[in-house]
Amino acid sequence: MDAYDEGSDARHGPDAPSRPAPPGERGAPAESAGPVEPAGPAGAHPLGEPRTGVAALSLRYRIAVALALAVVAVGVCVHLGMTFLHVAPANTVTKAHGEAVDDWIYPEFEQNWKLFAPNPLQQDISIQVRAGVRGPEGMTSTTGWYDLSAEDGRAIDGNLLPSHTQQNELRRAWDFYVATHDAENRPVGLRGSLSESYLRRIMVLRLDRDDAVRAATGGAGVIERVQVRSRTSNVPPPRWSREKVSTTPSYRELPWWKVPQDEAAGGVR
Repeated sequence: MDAYDEGSDARHGPDAPSRPAPPGERGAPAESAGPVEPAGPAGAHPLGEPRTGVAALSLRYRIAVALALAVVAVGVCVHLGMTFLHVAPANTVTKAHGEAVDDWIYPEFEQNWKLFAPNPLQQDISIQVRAGVRGPEGMTSTTGWYDLSAEDGRAIDGNLLPSHTQQNELRRAWDFYVATHDAENRPVGLRGSLSESYLRRIMVLRLDRDDAVRAATGGAGVIERVQVRSRTSNVPPPRWSREKVSTTPSYRELPWWKVPQDEAAGGVR
């Protein structure tokens, strides 16, 4: 092959003029025009990228955030532990530190259920009240029975955020009375009179809310006395159960209570 051939494989001597390569055959330059920075480790963030979140805080504030999170975590753990001990069966810890557990739970975090010992209610108890109302002419008339438990049930039904009063006030007041009185409605212990006063005041407030005086007299009047009773009926067993229970309700009527003048005039508010 002649040295002067212009084929792609022709060899040129040292003095032969260089011929620029076609555009498609040009290679990358051997050296870059500027200095080349060393490649960083894979996955590293570019230098100068701003930090976000807690990492953007100074060391002092990061320490404060860590301490605050630690305090919250300790508080949550203590609360869960106290709640567990409150609802758990009697054990060595609750016997030794039961007072401390009660001080933590009551009254804000009260729990009305027991862990590992479920005892679902098998009776439906409703609290009812009636009143003796003295009208403007001095005549006293007796109202019909107001089913206060049914009123609370209607207020709770369909309510996404029922109040604590609607759910527990009446039930707890009745439980308080029953626990401090015998079967003859005689007080047992020093809290008997307190439970009577508490239940009576709730009855007066509820009668006033239901406008019982106007319903009885057609106008003005005052509540002179109230009487409370409970209506208890067994919860029917499920259809698949062979258990047979009586669904006939039983009543427990308390004696008439005279309403003090200040309570009758709304002094219990």
